[in-house]
Amino acid sequence: MATTVTRTDGTSAGGGFAGDPVRRAPHPDPVRTYQLVLATIWLLDAVLQLQPFMFTKGSNGFSGMLNSLAPGNPGVVSHAVTWNASIVDHAPILTNTLFVLVQFAIAFGIIWRRTTKLALAVSIPWSLGVWWFGEAAGGIFQGGATPFGGGPGAVLFYAVFAVLLWPTADRGDFERSEPFVAARSFGASVAKAVWVVVWGVLAVLALVGSGRSPEALHDLVAGLDSGQPGWLASIDKASESFLLHHGTTAAILLAVLSVVAAISVYLPTRMTQVVLVVVIVTFAVIWVAVQNFGGILAGGATDPNSGPLVILLALLYWPVDPSGSNRPGASSLNVGEVSVRGEWSA
Repeated sequence: MATTVTRTDGTSAGGGFAGDPVRRAPHPDPVRTYQLVLATIWLLDAVLQLQPFMFTKGSNGFSGMLNSLAPGNPGVVSHAVTWNASIVDHAPILTNTLFVLVQFAIAFGIIWRRTTKLALAVSIPWSLGVWWFGEAAGGIFQGGATPFGGGPGAVLFYAVFAVLLWPTADRGDFERSEPFVAARSFGASVAKAVWVVVWGVLAVLALVGSGRSPEALHDLVAGLDSGQPGWLASIDKASESFLLHHGTTAAILLAVLSVVAAISVYLPTRMTQVVLVVVIVTFAVIWVAVQNFGGILAGGATDPNSGPLVILLALLYWPVDPSGSNRPGASSLNVGEVSVRGEWSA
């Protein structure tokens, strides 16, 4: 007697003899999917680093951009940035070519499975170095690292993703009980600790320094107006007005949302999903109406800013079906998902 397993979508899962193990089509690995998304972001950064002004000397070049980040920071941060800027200014073509090649190498290294671990490992110190020497520690010590503007620095999220998406040996997906994708590499406890730290930092940054200043938040958006498409400039005008009149309230609400997000991984699944939806919508609005897509449309951007990275982080923590039926390689046959049909054959 031959058996055929038919799913509700009409596809056949196999046809052997009774007692034979059911064969299922392989499912995509969610960790691998997110690794490829991260690689795409690294590719975007590398392409943005190819903008002509990046290879130019002086105040209008990449070194000028770096020098503009130094004022207002403690000496140890300021000196690190100006030192980096001086090297770039002396050899802009050579140094920027090196920056581009490193980012391309990380991106393609993640894409190629054999070098994924190496690329992720390299991306961590590179991200931290860029954050310190190229972004002046994200403006944290300057008091301007509000999450509205991308604080604590978009590049820090790259290092966080490298940890959360670290490849591990396949332990058999049907035995796994992780509640979200971010827990696949080092377990739920570590992943939850990382999540709490990230949102705790965002909550603090939303309220300290200029984070709760209506004037500073207004100026943050106003400083991005130049070179933007007309439709985005119109959105900026509305954002500037809103933040000038309600900036403090917006900062407090963002801090409250960050605290709720921090504890959401310990809440029931449905409540976690609701919080994550609010987080995704909020940072999508921030990315468009405040961060202006990271300034990519106006030119001069070196990364997409933190908006899409926070959204990606939230997706990594989206709860999965605790029954395991939606995890790759789940082996159980659930009533209503498949039906077993027996046929006599010669």
